[in-house]
Amino acid sequence: MRTPSLNEALAGVSCAGSLVFLLIGIQVPYLIGFGYICGMVALMLPLAKDCYVGGGLAYLATCVLAVVLGGAARFWVLLPFIMFFGLHPLANALQLKFKIDARLAFIVKALWFDLMLLTTFFVVFNGAVGGFLLPDEVVKFINDFIYAVIFVGGTLFFLPYDMFVFRCQAFVATIVDEIKK
Repeated sequence: MRTPSLNEALAGVSCAGSLVFLLIGIQVPYLIGFGYICGMVALMLPLAKDCYVGGGLAYLATCVLAVVLGGAARFWVLLPFIMFFGLHPLANALQLKFKIDARLAFIVKALWFDLMLLTTFFVVFNGAVGGFLLPDEVVKFINDFIYAVIFVGGTLFFLPYDMFVFRCQAFVATIVDEIKK
């Protein structure tokens, strides 16, 4: 039996954990991917008990607090989490709840992921990759074929990533069940 206090506790812990990981990623730039993934896993806590409203509110609170507590100055760093990574567990949970066809859901989520990558590319790089540490030929290829790179490469990356997220959600649900006992 679910209780409102359990749902509220899971949403609160979820928000706090997600926020901590995002703030670590903001402060230590090479850990931003770690912050996205761990923040996303933390947001799975209320979803493990089918608390979709709590999961959505935890996501919103995490985004607002991350912006207020340091993300406003580097908003582009939070953009992928706000646009995709924070919402992806909720989308997966709703996909399972409403029994949406896996192929259709994959197509929609992969397109959503690719659009997030494209938006991030234009916001962060202003539509062109600079020479950082990449050879000039690689930079030219990326800039000339960015749509193909993002839509083909992004979709190919998204397939194992989506399966990983589903497995994480099942694992988190198992842990929450064990903690509740």
